[in-house]
Amino acid sequence: MSDEYPVPRSASSAASLFPTLSPAQVERLTVYGRIRNVQAGELLVEAGDQDAPIFVIKTGRMEVVQPTDATEKPVAQFLPGQFSGEISHLYGRRTLLRARAKESGVFIEINRKHLLDLVQTDSELGDIFMRAFVLRRVELIAQEFGDVVILGSDHSPGTLRIKEFLRGNGHPYSYIDLDKDALAQDLLDRFQVDVSDVPVLICRGNVVLRNPDNEQIAECLGFNEAVDQTRLRDLVIIGAGPAGLAAAVYAASEGLDVLMLETNAPGGQAGASSKIENYLGFPAGISGQELASRAYSQARKFGTELLIAKSARALKCDRKQYTIEFDDGPPVHARSVIIATGAQYRKPNLKNLGQFEGSGIYYAATYLESQLCGSEEVIVVGGGNSAGQAAVFLAQSAKRVHLLVRSGDLAAKMSRYLIRRIEETPSIDVRLRTELTELQGSGHLERVRWRDSKADLVETHAIRHIFIMTGAVPNTGWVDGCVALDAKGFIKTGRDLSKEDLTSVHWPLARSPYLLETSFPGVFAVGDVRGGNVKRVASAVGEGSIAVAFTHQVLHE
Repeated sequence: MSDEYPVPRSASSAASLFPTLSPAQVERLTVYGRIRNVQAGELLVEAGDQDAPIFVIKTGRMEVVQPTDATEKPVAQFLPGQFSGEISHLYGRRTLLRARAKESGVFIEINRKHLLDLVQTDSELGDIFMRAFVLRRVELIAQEFGDVVILGSDHSPGTLRIKEFLRGNGHPYSYIDLDKDALAQDLLDRFQVDVSDVPVLICRGNVVLRNPDNEQIAECLGFNEAVDQTRLRDLVIIGAGPAGLAAAVYAASEGLDVLMLETNAPGGQAGASSKIENYLGFPAGISGQELASRAYSQARKFGTELLIAKSARALKCDRKQYTIEFDDGPPVHARSVIIATGAQYRKPNLKNLGQFEGSGIYYAATYLESQLCGSEEVIVVGGGNSAGQAAVFLAQSAKRVHLLVRSGDLAAKMSRYLIRRIEETPSIDVRLRTELTELQGSGHLERVRWRDSKADLVETHAIRHIFIMTGAVPNTGWVDGCVALDAKGFIKTGRDLSKEDLTSVHWPLARSPYLLETSFPGVFAVGDVRGGNVKRVASAVGEGSIAVAFTHQVLHE
């Protein structure tokens, strides 16, 4: 690699990102592509191309650059035995970079269909390609080699939302803080936007979106362009949290035609966890986002397709072929359905809570939120594992973490290892039997009041950041009236379904519902959305895989 290309400095990192295949391995790849003679300077892939091929270099050289306004920024070059591409080529999304032949030579051109065949059927080469693709995307994110620029402010809730959406979907972006950048006004003038339009997203260099919602961003970046929404699927999975991702991996790997729908980004509530330390196989722990990213790549490797920023509005379950409807766009049709829409944190009853959401009130504790807090004091509300993980994570950078717990005992809902970690962290102040009573501020949260019920004492503190992780409210409003729900709104499945539940929907089969099956045959519920679920990532993953086993039985009935 030439020094002009910003590749990792260590030889081991470069070897993982840009592995060199043996002549025998290169020869094996000829069955997946076509031989192409290229000339020096020949354009092979343009930034923004969809379903672009990758290239294996037999002879010659290839370079990849990032187009800018008037120039190009070198990114990488590929020598004989190496291959181009990154994860967008596997997903069928638009490419981020431009590729051309640096020297004349002979390349093997492999399209997306054959690339999927490769990673699914050739274990050795599939592992090499998948590892390189994932690591290259991580490098693109780290070095901000993307087609998106965010003009925003750390005081803007919309800015945080857009960052979280792009980060959760693994899309690189550049960020310009309008509060700090000296050239901010020039940029606003150039794109003819006003401060009231902030945050502004510049997409692919020429499309200006003013405070866009997630669906507008997904449309501009082409996240869903490769998905055929008209095809009848064997299985549609609604929700891409741990349960939904597990179901997608197992179903697709077993040959089912799978479509997954996700409102925001893969990972669900677990994806916002800073560190999960009690998940099997990860003794040093793993962040929720990394776990979700790996699972998502795994599901896509086996052929799962994903619709991003699509919220199901209704499930039509009055016929054998199920239909999921959206607020706009065509519906999708399925022979079977797995509902994995999860739950959201219960919001405290504070009159001006919504005013400060994203501007001092947060429902996730990741690197993005911690950067907003700096070294200030913060509050974490909740007594479960999510709250404990957030407190420990935030204590690494915050001046002090106040953990407010409504009950009188952490052990009731929190794992022992987290309790010990909290006890051993001097900057975490645990306040039992304590609740928030008031939020104060103008624009951004400035002060809070809380009440210690045991001491019957109300205190006011100048704290600007609160992380709320309390209780669980199931995301089931869109299926109410279709499948049976329990008194708390969670979906009833299997043996929890009463005779009355089945009679009311005219259960049509002689058999009883399978484990995890709802009051409609072929519609399953898994993870946090299901009544009686165990709120652990491992449990959700298990339920997702088990549901697929019963899905096969339903499809063969």
